[in-house]
Amino acid sequence: MNELLIIVLTGFATGITTVLFGFGGGFVVVPFVYQLLAQQPLLAADAMHIAVATSTAVMIFNAGWASYHNWRGGKLNKATLLPLLWFIALGAVIGSSLAGEMDDNWIRRLFIIYMLVTIADCLLRKGFFSRSTPRSLSRLTASAGGTAMGIIAAMLGVGGSVMTVPLLRRHGYAMRDCVSAANPLSLPVAICGAITYAISGWQKIAASGYLGFISLKILVLLVIAGFSGIMFARRCIPAVPDVWHARVYVALLCLVLFAIAV
Repeated sequence: MNELLIIVLTGFATGITTVLFGFGGGFVVVPFVYQLLAQQPLLAADAMHIAVATSTAVMIFNAGWASYHNWRGGKLNKATLLPLLWFIALGAVIGSSLAGEMDDNWIRRLFIIYMLVTIADCLLRKGFFSRSTPRSLSRLTASAGGTAMGIIAAMLGVGGSVMTVPLLRRHGYAMRDCVSAANPLSLPVAICGAITYAISGWQKIAASGYLGFISLKILVLLVIAGFSGIMFARRCIPAVPDVWHARVYVALLCLVLFAIAV
């Protein structure tokens, strides 16, 4: 019963962060699912693989639903999407292929390192908490940066939002535009990652209810609770001032880092 409640609350929180921060699920799902499975002897050795794989599958639904609503509402900006979309998709194919061959402990360590670097970048470099005049991404940033984002995001099951949001923020875009772009930019990572984890983990988990490394029970519960969180956020949470939106974003990253590290 406690496990069920944890999964439902995690899914609900995932839906809220999808709308407010464009996370799509990864940064909330991975730490909590990992901690849940690490307590079970049968699954502990593959806990991080399962957490990352299930996270990527959740993002298909959450990020897809949020992207659809933003598209219907005319909130998607081509200037923030098109330069990165295809390169992130390319990187996602590479990253998800590599992840299936990596040791579970290494994925967890890389997740922690990735979070530390991202938080330090937001706090120490100028441009995240204060906006400048919007400017387009250079070809090098879009191509090399987008591919690297796709690789890292697919390997760690995080969707790429924690890289795309700071990147677009430093190019002068408002948090609402960064978040709107983060969800559709997470979809290539989610789709490629879920397919790869389903194949690479085929019959490797000695328990029922798994599609490769993806836990179908956890996936269904997270998706249902996630939709509830999305609807709650859209209807009940008012617009957040831009500077506070950025501050809460970084605070949430710190909370996720604590959850996975401890």
